[in-house]
Amino acid sequence: MKAVWYERQGPASEVLQLGEMETPEPSVGEVRVRIAVSGVNPVDTKRRLGGRGEMPASRVVPHLDGAGVIDRIGEGVDKSRLGQPVWVYEAQGDRPMGTAAEWVTVPDARAVCLPGTTSFEEGACLGVPALTAYASVFTGGDLRGKTLLVTGGAGAVGRYAIQFAKLGGAQVIATVSSDEKGQLAASAGADEVVNYRSEEVVPRVRAFTSGEGVDQIVEVEFGGNLDVSLEVLKPGGVIATYASQAVPEPKIPFYTLLYKNVVVRHILVLLMAEDAKQAAIAKISQWLEEALLTHHLGPRFAIEQTAAAHEAVENGAVGKVLIEVGD
Repeated sequence: MKAVWYERQGPASEVLQLGEMETPEPSVGEVRVRIAVSGVNPVDTKRRLGGRGEMPASRVVPHLDGAGVIDRIGEGVDKSRLGQPVWVYEAQGDRPMGTAAEWVTVPDARAVCLPGTTSFEEGACLGVPALTAYASVFTGGDLRGKTLLVTGGAGAVGRYAIQFAKLGGAQVIATVSSDEKGQLAASAGADEVVNYRSEEVVPRVRAFTSGEGVDQIVEVEFGGNLDVSLEVLKPGGVIATYASQAVPEPKIPFYTLLYKNVVVRHILVLLMAEDAKQAAIAKISQWLEEALLTHHLGPRFAIEQTAAAHEAVENGAVGKVLIEVGD
């Protein structure tokens, strides 16, 4: 099969290789998926660069997310799964073989049935962003009557977070870095959008919440936004954070957090409890069936252009970067 891999960590153009590999066979409890579209997440590029630990094997086929069709099943898997269109998550979560290949094998549960209303391109957008968004949004329980602040509302996680929060009954404020991204956040359903480059976030949030502040923050930049977060968060509020790239080792204002009774929850879907993950997948699948979700497809590349796709992610491409793998 055709696949992309790296045998050492480093820049995309230097380490990513395209070639032929042996087509995998599913083991007990696994399915094999013929990949149509592979999705590239920032974490895929950071793993390749060495920013998320050492390589799990001497050769790594990258990418956690993708979509395609189950064409072979292992022992113990229901035969009805053959021929099912699916979206794949965590393909390269704890193993060296990801979706940047014509075929991938994954545990049965990691290949989720894709409704007929959802394309392979849209399915490849799910995975890490959708599961991260779900865990971040619903970590504080019932959302009805609450107000959430979603930072980076035009991002892959942010777009799903806005939609999930609205479906859960919350009001949503989103912060963005440009007017173009503001339109994207608004199209996802945000009730209020603040361009933090041209507007003051704190007074806008206070005005929208009649001075009360927000109940919860879905946070893309914990360290860089912490001062603002503590100004706009209600006492007893929750910060659900999944990244802190600009300030990876923030100084923690312990007593400020203590006397506001702030809960900080770190969200990493690779370590989510399996029952919580399956509950999230069930709800996301329901919303897909009901055609209640929209997806932001970003730049698309051929598998031969995988290095360029990684560079697009590193350069801040808007929308989920996708690689067309199969027919």
